[in-house]
Amino acid sequence: MVALVNAVQHGVLSGLAEVAVVFSNKPDAPGLETAAALGCPTASLSSQGRKRAEFDAEVVEVLRQYRPDYVVLAGYMRILSPSFIRAFAGRILNIHPADTHQHQGLHAYEWAFDNCLPETKITVHLVDEGLDTGPILAQHAVDLRGADTLAEVERRGLAVEHRMYAETLAELIIQERHAE
Repeated sequence: MVALVNAVQHGVLSGLAEVAVVFSNKPDAPGLETAAALGCPTASLSSQGRKRAEFDAEVVEVLRQYRPDYVVLAGYMRILSPSFIRAFAGRILNIHPADTHQHQGLHAYEWAFDNCLPETKITVHLVDEGLDTGPILAQHAVDLRGADTLAEVERRGLAVEHRMYAETLAELIIQERHAE
């Protein structure tokens, strides 16, 4: 989230995008305080003890107040309900620290490390109703040779994630503007 906000304020997304709101399902999430300190509007609703469909319907209403062109997931670790996905169909982006054809779901860096992979791929994709199954917008390989700790695998991957997510969103916005 911080990398995306920085890209909007000073980087590849400057002049192309603005942050409508930073939302969390955890009202005490440190990212909300960070986002506010960076000058972003924030909103939250606690998901604890709530049914997914009911909670997501409420989140859709909150987000619609901010009129986002895209919903960009960054550290949002919940599976979205079909009704949420339909509300923003074709406009929800996610970044996944693996090739989504090889590994879906959580713990992708651990998976790459445990399997001693020579490389992994960071994937930016549109979100559909499956788990990390949406159309791929971009992928970038991460060389893992010589990475002998999980922390090193994560460091290498996050360096790519932070640059690639903003670049992919910028390309998507530019393509959309040229199509109009």
